[in-house]
Amino acid sequence: MKLACCFLVLSLSNVVVAFMEAPMPIPGNHHQLSHRTLDSSLHMFDFLKPKKEPEEKEEEKPVQEDFSDDPIDKIFGFFFGAKEAEPMGMKRFGRERFPEQYPAVIDEWADPVEGDSPDVAALRPLLKNTNLEFRGLKLTYSANRDGWNAKKFHDKVDKLGGGLVVCTTKDGLICGGYNPKGWVGYGEARGSIAAFLFVYEGGLKELPIKLRKVGGPSLAQQDLPEIGPSFGADSLVIPLDSRNSRVARSKLGSYYERFPDGTNTLFGKRGASVELKDLKVYHGVYEEGEYIPFTDAEPFALY
Repeated sequence: MKLACCFLVLSLSNVVVAFMEAPMPIPGNHHQLSHRTLDSSLHMFDFLKPKKEPEEKEEEKPVQEDFSDDPIDKIFGFFFGAKEAEPMGMKRFGRERFPEQYPAVIDEWADPVEGDSPDVAALRPLLKNTNLEFRGLKLTYSANRDGWNAKKFHDKVDKLGGGLVVCTTKDGLICGGYNPKGWVGYGEARGSIAAFLFVYEGGLKELPIKLRKVGGPSLAQQDLPEIGPSFGADSLVIPLDSRNSRVARSKLGSYYERFPDGTNTLFGKRGASVELKDLKVYHGVYEEGEYIPFTDAEPFALY
């Protein structure tokens, strides 16, 4: 009771002191007087409140600027800020995650993979930035072993994913193509911008020349059950026809690019048609139960 009385007396004395120290009220200035009096009376109880420690200021992190030269990036960056590495926790679409959504690289080469046979090791550099770059390869079709006909070809290669076709002409030229979408034998035109043709003009000891897909992804491979591999309608076609099963034809420019010097056949000075002495197809090695891409029809694919 005594303590309460003391507080009351102290409070009243503070109010009186505040009133005495305040300037004489000026007409229109009543709010200022009442505000100062109320503040003085309330602050007397501050000694009962625990003192707050001064908050430490967090170090400001340097702003990472987006140096992209893409005008679209600059416009979006102006309104929405710098580009995030993983917006909303989702990884960005890019060549490292989806290499076959981009045209084939022609001046970079894949490194060897442990376990490659000598034949596969010689072909491995071709597979830079493909789904097979780091995957083991196996020989799935050999015309000299399995037969020079279309049925045998499809029996061995259908529904195994992307494949590498390697053919050797009668005089020893090694050439072929990479089909990222593989074969299923349903009579489709399977498209891929990552498809390419190649030729080893100086043999397997030298790096090959690679020719990209042109005119968009459409008709990268004609997957017809009655013929063998067909890159475009005419870029590299091996019909495996029973009448002349070893013939291969090539005319470049419509679906796959020409050579830098303008040559419009994969076989160079040999002409647009040659006879083969060997034809092989390699596919990726997948574990049991592992997902194999492109093993079915693609009726809604944008070619």
